[in-house]
Amino acid sequence: MYLLRHCESYFNLHFKRERRDPGIQDPELTPEGHAHAETLAAQLPALALQRLIISPYTRTLQTAGYILDRIRVPALIVQDVRERTAFACDIGSHPEVLASRFPRHDFSHLPPRWWHEGIETAEETVARAAAFRWRMANGEDQANTLVVTHWAFILALTGRSVGNGEWVQFDPHAPPPSHIEWRV
Repeated sequence: MYLLRHCESYFNLHFKRERRDPGIQDPELTPEGHAHAETLAAQLPALALQRLIISPYTRTLQTAGYILDRIRVPALIVQDVRERTAFACDIGSHPEVLASRFPRHDFSHLPPRWWHEGIETAEETVARAAAFRWRMANGEDQANTLVVTHWAFILALTGRSVGNGEWVQFDPHAPPPSHIEWRV
């Protein structure tokens, strides 16, 4: 399985400079993020992907869109691979809004508020990641699945902090990380 952190969003751009929450809800990719996603999409066909799992945030949907333009595979929107709710950017958009913006995807299974209410603790994120790990380890085709997700979710699964547009290979059968550094 492969885990891809979405490309640069407007939240990432401002947060890198100021180290404070700029207050942008469900941000879009920056022009640099769009260009990076297009470059990544050109490289990913070599992975022989059979499906994508995508977080329902705009930034992940936009990143995945470039991949799906090049690789025709099933794509599932899965709220469990969302970001840890800690900033304004982690407030998502309602399924109806997402459906109008991203008509190639089905959002009908999402509740109106699919993101976490309030701040999600590190323990809650780790538990959500562990449940996903278990489902993937016990499912089929995980070896050829790409999950387009977020920093905290990848960190909870692997113990690794990855940058925007970085991807890592992940074995859901591997033991969970023994220690996680939650520094942003």
